[in-house]
Amino acid sequence: MTAATTQIPGYIAGVWDIDTAHSDISFSVRHMMVSKVKGRFGAFTGEITTGETLESSSVSVTIDATSIDTNQEQRDAHIRSADFFETDAHPQWTFRSTAVRAGGEGLLVDGDLTIKGVTKPVTLDVEVGGFGPDAYGGTRAGFTATTTINRNDFGVDISMPLDGGGVVVGEKVQISLEIEAVLRNA
Repeated sequence: MTAATTQIPGYIAGVWDIDTAHSDISFSVRHMMVSKVKGRFGAFTGEITTGETLESSSVSVTIDATSIDTNQEQRDAHIRSADFFETDAHPQWTFRSTAVRAGGEGLLVDGDLTIKGVTKPVTLDVEVGGFGPDAYGGTRAGFTATTTINRNDFGVDISMPLDGGGVVVGEKVQISLEIEAVLRNA
């Protein structure tokens, strides 16, 4: 193991399935220039491989973009439309890591994010929550990850200007992931 992996208490190499019942993928975006609207995705799948070294680790996630929930059905329907996500043509988003490395207070996971058929590189800032046994005889791991993207980079380029200046929906989108994963039995 590398020095970085040995500094993560209880680190376990293996393949992990994301436990969607105990995980969350959410976002926030500036609205009307004065506040932020938050939303989440209710359906996603993923796999995390914690390698013997950080460099041999990887992450793969698929998000069902149609499962968006901002707690307001009319807004959700509009976000699914061609004005925003165009989920009829692009129902899934994907993230595939290209590198995992030590950085900052935790880990940095570089990867390719695909939204609306557009793939761009992003870096997730990851905090490792820990590794340990669960109540069912299995093993769990926890991760918190964040990144900020510009929605225009992914073809979500709707422009809704306000009369007094500014826009209805900001360009920067903060993405947050709270992930609990279960070690796959070999």
